[in-house]
Amino acid sequence: MHLRSSRRVRAAIGGALALAIALTGCTGSEAEFSYTPPEQVDAKLPDDVTGQLQAAVEQAIIASGSSGAIVGVWVPWSGEWVAGLGTQGKDGAKVTSDMSFRIADVTRLMTCDVLYGLADDGKVELDAPVPKYVSGVADLTDITLLNLCNGTSGIGSSEAAVKQYWLNTPGREWAPLQLASFGLGGSRGPAHTAYRDSDAGYLMLGMALERITGRSASELIAQYVTNPLGLESTSLPPRESAPPTPSPALKGTFLPTAEGGGYDCAAPVDITESSSSIGFTDSGVVSTITDLGRYAQAEARQALREKNAEPARFGAPLPATSKAPSWYQATGGGYLVGSLIGQHGWVPGYATAAYSDPATGFTVAVTLNGSSSGGSIAAYLSWQLAAIASKAPAAKGQTAPDFGLPFTAEQYAKSVADAAICSPPAEG
Repeated sequence: MHLRSSRRVRAAIGGALALAIALTGCTGSEAEFSYTPPEQVDAKLPDDVTGQLQAAVEQAIIASGSSGAIVGVWVPWSGEWVAGLGTQGKDGAKVTSDMSFRIADVTRLMTCDVLYGLADDGKVELDAPVPKYVSGVADLTDITLLNLCNGTSGIGSSEAAVKQYWLNTPGREWAPLQLASFGLGGSRGPAHTAYRDSDAGYLMLGMALERITGRSASELIAQYVTNPLGLESTSLPPRESAPPTPSPALKGTFLPTAEGGGYDCAAPVDITESSSSIGFTDSGVVSTITDLGRYAQAEARQALREKNAEPARFGAPLPATSKAPSWYQATGGGYLVGSLIGQHGWVPGYATAAYSDPATGFTVAVTLNGSSSGGSIAAYLSWQLAAIASKAPAAKGQTAPDFGLPFTAEQYAKSVADAAICSPPAEG
């Protein structure tokens, strides 16, 4: 399936816009604008490219302690590869590409989409102080909603403190501020001038957006993101414990710790059913690989905003880490990796990454059904796949653009191997 747009509109529009459906945010504004996705050649990627991609995914499945993966690679001038690999469950059922899964930190991009949509509609100021909309955080008077989106609040992350609770009681329903409090209670980093990965920041941003509008985060993501883009299989689910939807769902797992350290790679624990409140507006959304690819492509191109809207969402990135290469930066709820824009991360059961090049529409999305290795392997795998696919030759009648990446497939194959928590089974 190609990355075609099927945007919904809030105002009646003529049939002449069938191929460039008007984008609006269901906010009452009469403004309309259109988004036409880049043309995707109707072809499969060449067999030799597909073989390299499949080998990379299979390596990551083993390294991460997963049993399966779903992957989509769209190279507009060459072809596409969308596949489910591996098996799941005790019966060893095959993983298929239509299965839904949790998209983890890609949710952050959607939360920021809502913020910018509200700001563009004049419903909120990006520089509004957090305590105006979130109670109990009076010490954040110098922190703005935009700081929360950009990761420049200095607030820490809750993940390390609550990870074991998530794994032991996945059905527990968390109040967003309760979950964020673990990050708020930690030491603060420099605000405004440095990026810091903070799940607590995106949880609070979701709370603020709900307060501003009087609507649930689920409704806001539908209104500002999934409905306009026609992402019919993407949503922030209700808080009650449940598997990802729609059915069928990719079964998520984690590995128990082994005696003497490490993980018991032979005894994965099924954690498919959990409460979306674990992730909320930080990492709670569910989707399918085709929807995720379509979203990543549209997001990189900032299709949900007017052309040249200010401030530019990804216009002032900061180093993702103190030791990051110059081409690895962060802002706007996502990461900039060379020319690619996207996000990656993990939630109980799943590690997911999605990246796209705004100029060409080149897009890679992947999820692994094991979360014990965290989100790094998903990121490394997506970049490895991107490096492989970037060299795909143009299909007949097509012309390859001037497109390249500042890293190699070999570099991230090694990163996947170095981050491995499980080894291939011994032969014989």
